Amino acid sequence: MTERQARSGILETYLARTQRSAARYREAQEVLPGGIVHDSRRMKPYGIYGDRALGSRKWDIDGNEYVDYYGGHGALLLGHQHPEVLKAIHAQLGKGMHLAASHELEIRWARLIVDMVPSVERVRFTASGTEATQLAMRLARAHTGRSRIIRFQTHFHGWHDQAAFGVHDHLDGSASVGVLPEVAQATSVLPPNDVAAVERLIVERKDVAAVMIEPVGSSSGIVPTPPEVLSGLREVTRKHGVLLIFDEVVTGFRVAPGGVQAYYNIIPDLTTMAKIVAGGMQGGAVGGRKDILDWLDHDACQVAGREFINHHGTHNAHPVSAAAGIATLEIIRTTDACEKASATAATLRQRMNEVLEEEGVPWAVYGVHSFFNIHSNPRGDPIRPTRFDASTITVESLKARNESMLGKLRLAMLNNGVDLKGWRGGLVSSAHTAEDIEWTVDAWRKSLRALREEGELPASRSTKTAATA
Repeated sequence: MTERQARSGILETYLARTQRSAARYREAQEVLPGGIVHDSRRMKPYGIYGDRALGSRKWDIDGNEYVDYYGGHGALLLGHQHPEVLKAIHAQLGKGMHLAASHELEIRWARLIVDMVPSVERVRFTASGTEATQLAMRLARAHTGRSRIIRFQTHFHGWHDQAAFGVHDHLDGSASVGVLPEVAQATSVLPPNDVAAVERLIVERKDVAAVMIEPVGSSSGIVPTPPEVLSGLREVTRKHGVLLIFDEVVTGFRVAPGGVQAYYNIIPDLTTMAKIVAGGMQGGAVGGRKDILDWLDHDACQVAGREFINHHGTHNAHPVSAAAGIATLEIIRTTDACEKASATAATLRQRMNEVLEEEGVPWAVYGVHSFFNIHSNPRGDPIRPTRFDASTITVESLKARNESMLGKLRLAMLNNGVDLKGWRGGLVSSAHTAEDIEWTVDAWRKSLRALREEGELPASRSTKTAATA
């Protein structure tokens, strides 16, 4: 059998549709490690190369059109190229790209965040979400005089040394390659949603500065965190004088205009933000109580007789990012963009689960707000998709996956004109329409059938009588 004959129909179709992307990938491998600039874009045989986008759609350099559920890695709640956001960006570009000076937009931007996010009394801008979580940890240590940060297994807080492990691997909290063991030892990685374990560690160690969490759960809720866990953490941390940090880099201004904390009325001490906060441009922020953020205020620290936290950043509150952020947040604050995206996602999840039942595939599509996650059930549990409850499934099962099969699923969905957020699912914007849902549901059905034809799925059988999971 030749190599070509051994290839799957899904792969052959993808290769035929993306020849220019293949050529660019070969060039990229000569100058970029692995041919990519972001780990999430790693896929076999290669990823698409984007060309342009508008609203809920995007096109690759081969001319293929996709319904986009990657959404700028979650930054584009309003969809691609929103006219008001573009107008604000163009206006600032006409005045100056980088002024190396304070500017009025940074005040307006900060005021919007303070007005919208309940925990925020002061804001410090950063250039990314990773920088925001790193600065939040530093603020927590300075403010409490303690060294330890508690995190949860599989929760992602960026790629800096204090957060680089315990997400996909090193779930025991040991240092991943390139990270100093001494740094890892100052972080404790606990099982998700275990409030009792958090309190035990706080009492035993007596060196815990803060607890940091993705408030809807890891990976946009693949391992969901129920609100009672958040309220339990708030009670425990307040009781023991430990800071609570909500990492709302993804959920901020998406779950609700004020984020998860506003939606559930559970207020942390510090909040990290990025993605939507900068309207799709680069940028992030740390916000929180004034007494904590005052550690960045030279004058306040001088009056208090203490050393201040030194914080620089060439692109902090970049004028173009500020312009995009202001335009985006004003739209979110004054419209139903968050509710619209969440309602569309709920419809999409329901329709995709109906297809799973009709096709006899014991998987499930689940999630909250404007997220949808795919559970491919690698352990073969009895599942009825439309009644799936992720809270009853173990972390190991939710995170387990068949890499080869899900890789084919990603290719099949691209072949049928849908770009998912990798194997995990996707994010819905306020720009997605009923037509997009129909397009996606049709692509979902065709992709599942293509997987079955290649032996990746068992023969069709009813899932309507399967035990609810």
